[in-house]
Formats: sequence, structure tokens, C-alpha cells
Amino acid sequence: MRLIFFGNPEFAVPSLERLASSHDVACVVTSPDRPAGRGRKLRIPDVKSAAERLGLPVLQVEDLKDSSFLAEIARYAALLFVVVAFRILPPELFTIPQLGAINLHASLLPRYRGAAPINRAIMAGETETGVTTFLIRKKVDTGGILLQRSEVILPDDTFGSLHDRLSVIGADVLVETVNGLESGTLKPVPQDSTFASKAPKLSPEDGRIDWGRPAEDIRNQIRGLCPVPCAYTYRDGKKLKVFNSEIVSATLKDHNPGEIMLNGDNSGFVVACGKDLLRILELQPAGRKRMNASDYLRGYPVRPGEKLG
Repeated sequence: MRLIFFGNPEFAVPSLERLASSHDVACVVTSPDRPAGRGRKLRIPDVKSAAERLGLPVLQVEDLKDSSFLAEIARYAALLFVVVAFRILPPELFTIPQLGAINLHASLLPRYRGAAPINRAIMAGETETGVTTFLIRKKVDTGGILLQRSEVILPDDTFGSLHDRLSVIGADVLVETVNGLESGTLKPVPQDSTFASKAPKLSPEDGRIDWGRPAEDIRNQIRGLCPVPCAYTYRDGKKLKVFNSEIVSATLKDHNPGEIMLNGDNSGFVVACGKDLLRILELQPAGRKRMNASDYLRGYPVRPGEKLG
């Protein structure tokens, strides 16, 4: 099938590669190169790099409603638009192809509609998620479901590990979806909005650790934000990123949330939470590299009664 692919980040690359090997990808649409990092060097979208490697034409566009862009897209005469981790397509765009436009979403819709479904599912302590392909409609993430596949969230999964698995699973489901639409055997099923939940874009405040919460909730927060954008706390007024932790069951009597306690073997430290303790295993102080807790303590010893946050 002749199609146009829309995408930006690494998550979309396996989907583009699979589709390019089995269908006619007429063009790849991605966002413009943008300055990033401390040096403000131009960052090329991962999808652009993949498209160039595959020898596919690339269009980089800022305004999806621009008349010249819409006219150029129409000239490709694609039967279908495929969207993976891109932007919201306006009706002027997604109504162009004969078969419309489909999207790959990293949740079991209607659960976790929004920009951060993988992060939000882990942060909420879910044990299952998945991917969904659906028809794009004006209201975001609400179109008819085409295919779904579930995936277990493992106890030690982080955003990074689950992201990588779902990107590969999603590519398989996407190819199956395009094949089904091409053969006419796949029909959309309306979403049941009574089961809907939201996964809004992450804000800096989502990463701030509240030590008054149960240790299990904080650990889920750390997992759901690792390796980026990362959960964090403060020590002596300086940001301290936390990448890995484990729960220590305990009954707290003489310790307040956020209070730091050393392990007996000096291999790390635990922090009092609203319920139980949390052993910090991996972290990153401001201006330094990511390190394990024992290495951190050699350079940043803990004072008796010291608190985080």
C-alpha cells in the first residue's frame, strides 16, 4: 500500500523500518531540526535519520495547516497516513487520503489517552499495558480501535525498558493493521469512553519526590521517569536525580519522611517515606555523572538526622 509516515522520536523508528520493508512509503514527514542541549546544537529527529538511511523522501514541517504543505502532501496520492509519536494532525490533513489516517498509541485505549502513556502507566503502578492502532479523529486518541496487543509491565521495568519493548511490539501491530486495511478485513471498533483515563504531558513537578507518600508510590514514580526526564529531590538546596531504588518494609516510629539513614554495611542509604523506607541504589548529584549510592556516599557523606526534599 502507498502511504505517508509521520513521526519524530526513536519510538517511531521500528515502525518506519517495518513499513518500509513491506509497503510503499512515499514520503516521511517529521519536525524541523531544533537546537538542543547546553551547546544548542541542532538535533535531527530520529525518524529523519532513519528515513535518510532507508533512502526515503523527507518533509520537515512546522505548520501542518500550511497550504503549500497540504498541496505537496496531496500530490503523493497516498491511500493512508500512518502516525507514530508525532503531533496532532488537523482535519485538513488527516482527511486527505482515501483510507484516512491511523495512529499507533502506547497504551490499551481508552486507557491512558494523552502524551505520556508509558510514563503514567508505570507511575500509577499498573501491571499491564500495551499498544493500540486506531483511526484518527478530531478529538485526540478517541477514534475507532483497529488492533490491540497487551504487554506485562515487569516489577523492575522503567520507562526506558518498557518504551523499547513497546516500540518493537507496536511496529508488528502497525504492519498487521496496514495489511488488514489493505485487504479490507479490518474494521474499527468504537472506544468505550466509560473506561477512559488520561496521560497528560509530563511537567517538571511530576518528577519532584514527595517523601510523605508511600515508598511503593515513590518507587513507581522513579521507575516511570527513568532514564528521562528523571525523578528528583533536593539535598542542601541542590537537585539530586534518582534513577533506581528498592522498598524496605519497616514500621517508622522515630523518623520523619525524607530523613536519611545509612545502611549498616555502608553500601548505600535508605530514606524514610510516608510508609516504609526506600533504599536509594542509583542517583546523580548536580553537575556530576550518574553513579551508584555507595560511590555517592564517598563524596557526599550523610549527616545524622539529615533530610531530603
